[in-house]
Parts: sequence; structure tokens; C-alpha cells
Amino acid sequence: MIGTLLDNALAPVPAPGRVAFLKGQPYAHRGLHGNGVLENSPAAFEAAIKLGHGIECDVQAAEDGRAFVFHDYELGRLTDRTGPIGKMRSKDIDQVQLNGGHGKIPRLRETLTQVAGRVPILIEIKSHNMRIGPLCLSVRRALEGYGGHGAVMSFNPLVGIWFRKNAKHIVRGLVVTEEDSKNWRGRIARHRNLWTAQPDFLAYDIRDLPSRFAAAQRARGLPIVTWTVRSAEQEKTVFLYADEPVYELPET
Repeated sequence: MIGTLLDNALAPVPAPGRVAFLKGQPYAHRGLHGNGVLENSPAAFEAAIKLGHGIECDVQAAEDGRAFVFHDYELGRLTDRTGPIGKMRSKDIDQVQLNGGHGKIPRLRETLTQVAGRVPILIEIKSHNMRIGPLCLSVRRALEGYGGHGAVMSFNPLVGIWFRKNAKHIVRGLVVTEEDSKNWRGRIARHRNLWTAQPDFLAYDIRDLPSRFAAAQRARGLPIVTWTVRSAEQEKTVFLYADEPVYELPET
């Protein structure tokens, strides 16, 4: 009871209409990739759009803070180059080719132009350190004038603070995992992060569901999307304890 009262006071839930678009379709994790289609690529996003599914993507900051759609901190797994993406200038990243003939690493603005509001998009902001301002600003600028439904989210609650102060109109989420933190210290940390970020929704680790914390927040009115759903058994968990999955198709 006391925890719920504190949550209500320190992390108020959004108006239902603000977050209604989060429900109604699953989200393809890094686009609908696999079986020869590379994650976070235009081809993966187009495949999800064709099914009418939402898109989850990741953004990393270039050296100058500009947002590029890429998951890893290092280039080696997914491109023809090596080294940290955050140490490169934007104009140099523009020349890096994704593996498998999937073109160059897209800037966030280019991905938003491709999606064009056809499906909702969840943008996970990757924060390797505490220098989040330039990347958050780049994401905000990319979303300026965007006509579709979109939201930002991050493990880092400071991202929530930034958007609450500088772009309150943008829907923001907190990414949560209880991995290695199921003790009382972890429970306190989850509440502290919630109060800091004041999110409009939670993106929750499927491995942690059912979760007392997630259930309490959902009961208060925070939508729960859950990642990364990869099996029929996990789909059953989504049905019982969350609102929408962020999923990947198994390789065939």
C-alpha cells in the first residue's frame, strides 16, 4: 500500500489516450530480422511494416551526438568495419556498410522517413555513459514534425528525466530487467528508477514475468511491453502479464 502511494505521488501514470497507441500490435525486435535479413536494417523494418507490426529499434550516438540506428557499441558484428561507433564522426559512419548488402547504417531521421507513420515505433536510446544529452537532443530533433506514433525508452532513468524536461510531449518508457537484482536492493532500485524516470510505460524483460513490480505498475495504469519474446510459451506469458510483446522470429 505504501509503495503504491509513493509510486502514485512520485511517478504519476499517463492519461490513457497518451499511451493508447502502444497497444494493438506486437513489436518486431530490431525490425523483423533473421533468415538473411539483418537487424535494425531498412529491410527488417519494411518486413515488419508489411505485417502491420510495430517496430522496436536502437539508437547509438556518433561522436557528435547524432543518432544512428544501431544496437552494438562496436561495429564488428554487423558491419565491414571495427571499433566503437561512438568514436566516429557522423560523416564517417555514413560510409560504413552493413553486412549482407543491407546498405549503410541509417540515421534515425532516415528510419522515421521510411516508417512514415505506418506503424508505431519504439526507439531504445543506448547510453554507454552518462553523456546522454547530445543523443537525446538528436532523437528529439529527428522526431520533430514526425506524423506517426513513436516513443523513446531506455534502461537509463536519466533519459526519462531529459525527455520530461525537454520534450514532455514525447512518450517515454523505462526498460527494466530484474536479472541479478531480485533481492531487496533490486526492488528499491526499481522504485528509485521509476520515480526518477517517471515513464509513461515499462518495457519489461520477459524472463522476469510474472513480476510483482510489473503487475503493480500495470494495475496503476502503466502499459507493459515485454522483450524479447521468442517462443510460444513466452507468448502465453505475454497474454497473462503484459500488453504487447517485442518479439523475434526463431531462425529456420
